[in-house]
Amino acid sequence: MTIGRLKEQGAAFETINYYEKPLSFDELRKLVDKLGIAPRDLLRKGERVYRDLKLAHRELTDDEIIQLMIENPDLIQRPIVVKGNKAVLGRPPENVDDLL
Repeated sequence: MTIGRLKEQGAAFETINYYEKPLSFDELRKLVDKLGIAPRDLLRKGERVYRDLKLAHRELTDDEIIQLMIENPDLIQRPIVVKGNKAVLGRPPENVDDLL
């Protein structure tokens, strides 16, 4: 849906599948900074790995959360749309309008 919205707006974009090209710790840290949110807010709380790791009940540092997302990419909310120094979560797709 988000890709369709980008196409509708005529935006040039590149997609990155982080399962095929995993993010480094520094890349994910920069992405979180561009989103302007806490790493915990980027977690997909409905994922089985979230429950298996008992993340709802653990006190973790931001760096620990980022490392867990690197090790378990299913934990990362998606899609994320980046333009320059800003990024937004592409759910709902209308969120990308702020970047266009």
